[in-house]
Amino acid sequence: MVAQRELSEAEVDRVFHALATSTRRDILRRTIEREQSVSTLASEYEMSFAAVQKHVAVLEAADLIVKRAEGRERLVRANPEMIARARALLARYEELWRSRIARLDDLLAEPPAPASDTTSTTEDPRTEEGD
Repeated sequence: MVAQRELSEAEVDRVFHALATSTRRDILRRTIEREQSVSTLASEYEMSFAAVQKHVAVLEAADLIVKRAEGRERLVRANPEMIARARALLARYEELWRSRIARLDDLLAEPPAPASDTTSTTEDPRTEEGD
């Protein structure tokens, strides 16, 4: 088994940018299911071929997909290694937030501190003698 190195800040930025739009997430989902040509992908969306190519390029720059040439076609498939690395990153964020929520739960579950006697023996400063 190959040990996964942590993603660099630039890689994290590219992954989150790539996953920021529903079209790119859908392209990634489709390419996880099976390798597809860019032309086939483009036929699934109500946008130009060039727009789909740009989405594919963003996913490729994030290393979430791999593109290869087969004759005149460009075939696209998901990159399971990078998806696993991105998933591990999200799992670390999830663990961080779960631990913070657990600490907050613990604080809220603690019994309240006894209240100090705040009754004052001084007169109300709003009333003056001789009114």
